[in-house]
Amino acid sequence: MNRREFISLLGGAAAAWPLAARAQQPARVKRIGLMGNLQLRPIESFRNRLREFGYIEGQNLIVEYRFAEGREERYSDFAAELVALPVDLIVTWGTPAAFAAKRATTTIPIVLGGIGDVINTGLVSNLARPDANITGFIALNVELEEKRLELLKEVVPSLSRVAVLGNSSNPLNRINLETAHRAAQKLSVAIEGFEVRSSEEVRSALRALVEARPDAALLASDTLLLGERRQIVDAMATSKIPAIYPFREYAEAGGFVAYGANISILFERAADYVDRILKGERPGNLPVQQATAFEIIVNQRAAAGLGLTLPASVLVRADEVIE
Repeated sequence: MNRREFISLLGGAAAAWPLAARAQQPARVKRIGLMGNLQLRPIESFRNRLREFGYIEGQNLIVEYRFAEGREERYSDFAAELVALPVDLIVTWGTPAAFAAKRATTTIPIVLGGIGDVINTGLVSNLARPDANITGFIALNVELEEKRLELLKEVVPSLSRVAVLGNSSNPLNRINLETAHRAAQKLSVAIEGFEVRSSEEVRSALRALVEARPDAALLASDTLLLGERRQIVDAMATSKIPAIYPFREYAEAGGFVAYGANISILFERAADYVDRILKGERPGNLPVQQATAFEIIVNQRAAAGLGLTLPASVLVRADEVIE
């Protein structure tokens, strides 16, 4: 090999080295934030779905978890922390978390893993073409309030007075209560509201609710209340008040009947959106979608404790019966 050939070969190899080095570099690790009240089953469903897309926590994915644990005032600080890191995307569960994320950023994509309503609360102005950095999935909890009352009337035929326990710090609470009042009028049922603003107020609200001696109770769709489900379910059982709940976790904790969207499926679908956004799609081009999978879970043990027999018409529609 002559000198000219050697220099030419060396130059070609040198030019190839940067390309080879770039090809061998691992893809940039993605970092996402996740805000909610507690780490429950839907969060695990979300993580499992992400693994199916090839996102492995600790390898090519970092998830910054922020759980309020009943202190919803923490969401604003959580959102600010996630924006400052920064994360590539924020996933939220519940209305207070979603609003905190929206206030914190107009550029980082926000995916709603599960939320009761977005139009009536003003979070998003258009489902088909959502606000620039927000998209996700709706549990349709407002629309389901009427169906929950109808189901409650079916299992408690003598129903005339219903207590509604809600969280006044949740922007969805007023809309839920208005919907419950309209539904109650159709069923000739009276509604009495009992509200909390924090988890510390749940005990006193339950005491007032029990003292009011309603025929039954309706629990608002709210993640703060969900975090207090054991004391809520215990209070209803001790006072013999039949209650209908929006999330399956209540029935699993001993609650009478739960009826609502399957939140785990919503979070699986949210993982699909996360994958698409991390690969370059704009959240504003992904429509906010409504829940399509709903579940009725009845607890026979709770029914027996209340001295009630669930009608066959309800049992046959139940997706799960806890014996």
